[in-house]
Amino acid sequence: MNSRPWPPGAATGIGSLPGTDPIEAARLVFDELPDLPHLPELPARGAGADMIGRTAALLAGLAAEIVPSGWRLASRPGRDLRRAQDVLARDLDALEQVAGSYVGTLKLQLAGPWTMAAGVEVPSGHRVVGDHGATRDLADSLSEGLRAHIQDVGSRVPGARLVVQLDEPFLPAVLGGTVPTPSGFGTVRAVSGEVVEQALGAVLGVIPPGGRVVHCCAADAPIAALRSAGADALAFDLALLGDGRYDELGEAVDAGTSLWLGVLPSLDATVTLDAAREPIRRLWNALGFPVGDLAAAVVPTPACGLAGASPDYARRVLGVLRDVGRGMYELAG
Repeated sequence: MNSRPWPPGAATGIGSLPGTDPIEAARLVFDELPDLPHLPELPARGAGADMIGRTAALLAGLAAEIVPSGWRLASRPGRDLRRAQDVLARDLDALEQVAGSYVGTLKLQLAGPWTMAAGVEVPSGHRVVGDHGATRDLADSLSEGLRAHIQDVGSRVPGARLVVQLDEPFLPAVLGGTVPTPSGFGTVRAVSGEVVEQALGAVLGVIPPGGRVVHCCAADAPIAALRSAGADALAFDLALLGDGRYDELGEAVDAGTSLWLGVLPSLDATVTLDAAREPIRRLWNALGFPVGDLAAAVVPTPACGLAGASPDYARRVLGVLRDVGRGMYELAG
């Protein structure tokens, strides 16, 4: 029996899409990804719709503002934060309008604690990640904000079973000590794996069991650390992971961790069913698991967000991924 919140053969998007109309984006997602739709993100709307600003809008008890070098913690909420909160509120209203009667799995996305700590500054201008106390406070604030966000979406779409994807593109840099300082002339010292897992695990703990997803589109995605932190599913760009990572992936699958495989480019390209199926088939054969387990263990996705793609390409990618997922289910049957 599949204990995952999404049905076997489901496909999904990473989060971002082109355009500025949240209702149009929600309709696209629910039309093309009926088994595992997600709350769309539309960064083309500008400041506050970006990954960091969108997550800043959810923080509980912490305010942030935009400075020339990016987002910075602030003493009180201001125009920048209100704009980010307004953008998110409009997205949630659109979701409720399009999907209010939906029954099934629904995915939310936000930046994880380490990407926020690497992407946000403290008032003095240094990165949050370089200050242990500020990092802890940010992770606590994110946890509380996420808890409220889950409750809000649950009340708007009561038939939804929620899964949450934490985006952690900066995590390898945090572990490797390569996060640049705001000046660009230095880097922030590395954070230990134990500390990383503790903070990430605390935020994941807010998410309903089974639906804890971490996305890292870097080539050196720390698979073992993400699993130790409590991720139920790992999302990554399959093309960036070489054959040398197959043992780690096999151990993850064997332990019940799902693989969300980014198999189609995020920018306009020629896409076909075969182009998406082949890397999945090659990986699964190399791992040596039964074909019948594939549809439950693997979710096909784009390599990363689709914000930089054309609207026609984004629709094409989501439709192909849907067909790839359903094809895996038919193969398993």
